Amino acid sequence: MNLFKFKRRIVAAVLAVGLLSSVSVTQASEGTSANNLFSGTPAGDLPYHFSAIQFLNGSTGRAAGNGFLLGTSDAGSSWQSIYTGTWQFTQLEFLSNTTGWALARSSRTGPNALIYTSDGGSTFTKIRTGTLELERIHFIDDQNGFGYTRAFAYKTSNGGNTWTKISTLPNTRYANFKDAKNGWILIVVPGFGYKLSRTLDGGETWTTKLSVKSDEISGGEIHTSGSEVWAEFYGGAGMSQQSYSLYASSDNGSNWRKVISQATAGGGAAPGGAEGVVKEGPASPGGHPSNFELVDGAAILGAFSPAGEVIGIGRSLDAGKTWSNLKPIRGYESVISFTSKDLGWMADTSITDSAVYRTTDGGKTWSKKISIPRDRNE
Repeated sequence: MNLFKFKRRIVAAVLAVGLLSSVSVTQASEGTSANNLFSGTPAGDLPYHFSAIQFLNGSTGRAAGNGFLLGTSDAGSSWQSIYTGTWQFTQLEFLSNTTGWALARSSRTGPNALIYTSDGGSTFTKIRTGTLELERIHFIDDQNGFGYTRAFAYKTSNGGNTWTKISTLPNTRYANFKDAKNGWILIVVPGFGYKLSRTLDGGETWTTKLSVKSDEISGGEIHTSGSEVWAEFYGGAGMSQQSYSLYASSDNGSNWRKVISQATAGGGAAPGGAEGVVKEGPASPGGHPSNFELVDGAAILGAFSPAGEVIGIGRSLDAGKTWSNLKPIRGYESVISFTSKDLGWMADTSITDSAVYRTTDGGKTWSKKISIPRDRNE
């Protein structure tokens, strides 16, 4: 679904790095000893664990957690320490191998801070955002970007130094803008469920494109690429299970298809009532959606099941006409980053078995690229 800091200590400034499986899971060489990468003390009050990953291409990516940022330039065959310190990362947003932003906390339960780097992440500068408690950020170039709190959307034209509020409708609980004019919002409607609205004029006017009835109202997400729009609506949760629905449109919201309609014993009915293309999402039974990617013509949803102790993905290659849930692997919580429909990474973000996996066949098989040694979490 469902999910964004300074005292710092730099142990290695290795580059502007190029950063950065049961299905079949193979253990890969971890390059620099993981024992050395996690030899210090984690930030905060939890053991070392991954919390965010981002890959720029098939070889270069980053993986971050509580007090550390790692990089790889060979698709995970080897890893280098880029940053160690007090930041506990919740989101990475790099435009290149040198320039990027992140959301990170100085304490586990504190608000996100917006931080910026121009050297690949060896050093970060905190950008003051006043009272804004940003949960997500997205930059389209080195000056222009969007920031989102729980209920509001903001835009910046100077790299995040100042933010302007975008006009949205009351009870907005999620927003997604692709540029200054074009955006979507998810609205909660007490006693009914959800509405999805679109703007073509930067928020001056909004048009309802989808209404979804739901007994339980707990939020959702919106994802867009070109004319393709995907929307998640969450129902109830209980017994470590999540009820939710996933809708898709290939024509900017003129027509919709219900793709996933997951009802669970613990969470109740799926929002929207009608059946979907499939009755369960990935990492079932009762899997929780993590993050969602639209890349290379594919729609890819990450998911995890704490009760089932698995993580995995589901995907569509035809704008939701068909949907495939791929066999999951052992894990507890997850986040994904894909650079094509076949090439991607998935991090187990739990404190139990935190690791990063790679797939080259669209999630059919996974290979472990790095894991945090268990003795670091004892």
